[in-house]
Amino acid sequence: MIELDQYKYSLNQYREPLAELRSALALDQKSEQIAELSMYMEDPNFWNDPERSSEITKKLKNLQDTVKEYKALEQQFEDIETLIEMGNEENDASMVDEVRSEFDEFKEKFEDMRITTLLSDEFDHNDAILRLNAGAGGTEACDWAGMLYRMYTRWAEKKGYSIEVLDYLDGDEAGIKSVTIQITGENAYGYLRSEHGIHRLVRISPFNSVGKRMTSFVSCDVMPVIEQSVDVEIRDDDLKIDVYRSSGAGGQHINKTSSAVRITHIPTGIVVACQNERSHYQNLDKAMEMLRAKLYLLKKQENADQLSDIRGEVKDNGWGSQIRSYVFQPYTMVKDLRTQAETGNVQAVMDGALDMFMNAYLKWIHTDQTSENS
Repeated sequence: MIELDQYKYSLNQYREPLAELRSALALDQKSEQIAELSMYMEDPNFWNDPERSSEITKKLKNLQDTVKEYKALEQQFEDIETLIEMGNEENDASMVDEVRSEFDEFKEKFEDMRITTLLSDEFDHNDAILRLNAGAGGTEACDWAGMLYRMYTRWAEKKGYSIEVLDYLDGDEAGIKSVTIQITGENAYGYLRSEHGIHRLVRISPFNSVGKRMTSFVSCDVMPVIEQSVDVEIRDDDLKIDVYRSSGAGGQHINKTSSAVRITHIPTGIVVACQNERSHYQNLDKAMEMLRAKLYLLKKQENADQLSDIRGEVKDNGWGSQIRSYVFQPYTMVKDLRTQAETGNVQAVMDGALDMFMNAYLKWIHTDQTSENS
């Protein structure tokens, strides 16, 4: 049958890329690691160190999930081949719809797995800390920050990631002035680093009595959760530490009995805060963890800028610049200004459908790095 032969040809185009994906995922090495970690977990003393055992258990599950996902993809490839053969042998036209459905699903899963191979930056596999700050615009901007907060929590929930609110400040009338959350899960930072920058909203404001179209801005800051062993010098004399009591309506999101901590790094002006942990000392440790991550990223960025200067490049590094526009009226569109990825389904995006933008960013940044190195 012509349709089935066309699908057979299209499917065969994935045979070599599928083998390349297996190699890129280092599946043989992962299988060896699974065997080693499984054997290590059989040690009677394994659970004596809860923190270490939890880390190993999490690593083992991530490895097993990757291997399982690839094998399922490989099996689906073979199943589609079998369906096509059966359809041709029996000259059964009803098989075309089933082959089409299976092949579309296969292509989507293949692309999702291929994207994970682009998560090769130093901290891409780490958990992430994301902070939203309402820009100028008063209540309208605070409402926009609240909408983005919901969008990112919905995205994280769909990924199966856990979410912890570290710092929260309500808007005066509605929405959020600022919020800091930790998103925990495999590759959380690798995906979320695409969101760093300014997010712009255009809509008819519900807070404007004359129905005027308004533009609002919210900054999104994303950093990885990194270990204390990372080489960052922080001098005590460079820190201004404020301790205060958590209060306000945000208490529904945070632990109001905590002693909140705000740290200002005087030389850079970087400010971090945490109010969700059980004690002042835990909040201080978490805030220092965030500061360490921000200073490390700043150091990396400065080094990258110096290299760009040496190469004579003039290039916007994207920090603090507008990255994406969300238009609600007079038409609906969400467009990323770096990758040009766009969709008219604004509601799906606000409900957490961000993968198309994150995947486009990973392809874009990977292509950019490849061209720079060539």
